[in-house]
Amino acid sequence: MKATPLLTITLLLSLAACTTQAEFVKTKTDMSELREDSKAMKARVQELQKRLDQDFQKRLDLLDANIKGTVDVQKVMADYGAKSDQLATDIQLLQGKLEENNFRIAELAQKLDDKSFKMAELSARVEELEGRIKLLSTGVSITTTGQTGTGGGEKRPAPQATGPSDAYRQAKNDFDKGNFDLALAGFQNYVIQFSDTTQASSAQYWIGECYYAKKEFSTAIDSFAKVIKTYPKSEKVAGAKLKIGLSYLNEKNTAKAKEYLNKVIKEHPGTTEAEIAKDRIHKIAK
Repeated sequence: MKATPLLTITLLLSLAACTTQAEFVKTKTDMSELREDSKAMKARVQELQKRLDQDFQKRLDLLDANIKGTVDVQKVMADYGAKSDQLATDIQLLQGKLEENNFRIAELAQKLDDKSFKMAELSARVEELEGRIKLLSTGVSITTTGQTGTGGGEKRPAPQATGPSDAYRQAKNDFDKGNFDLALAGFQNYVIQFSDTTQASSAQYWIGECYYAKKEFSTAIDSFAKVIKTYPKSEKVAGAKLKIGLSYLNEKNTAKAKEYLNKVIKEHPGTTEAEIAKDRIHKIAK
């Protein structure tokens, strides 16, 4: 009879864990679908960018050849110009959609991390209660502190655990306010405490951003390099490579800066990072 209340709580917690598991699976599915959508759009952006570059080259070739007289060349150039403008508009629209998708993916990633954290908490609680039920079934008394024995004790509330989403949000808020030391500590703790979450790569990236903001460029380079090495499939890889290039640029190491900026252009075409890298290389060349 004594075990009945604990058994009821255990059953309720088990049901809650099942509900969280179902939500976890749905969120994971939604995120996978968004990632596939983003992947298709990135491929489309790269295709349109390639066509835009080809059209631009054709316009240059027509100018160099100067065929069919000035009027004809001007007409063809105007046609290519209209096509290029349309392609540029299409690229902008797709990039806007990509940004929306990336924002949504980040939101879902945080939800996924929170649900995973909650499931772990519920599972641990269920195991604890099941252990208590076993002890009660053998006739061993349990104190209000949750330990076996005969003495009484005050029940102390368990400390409230901070979920990954809250921890990440707090660190990012500190960064946005310019509290880089606090943000750095927050993101470093996140990587240690929530190393298996989907936002771990983002936290590692922001560690690099903290050092970059503090103008500790050598340490920033090491932090961004860790993103590339530890999380090679992360969405933050392109940004990490770009920031390594910019860090070398701040250190007046032009050769290494160009190396990484060119990597961004070659390995991540059609991205905002690639456009920034092109702009910086153009400025270096001047």
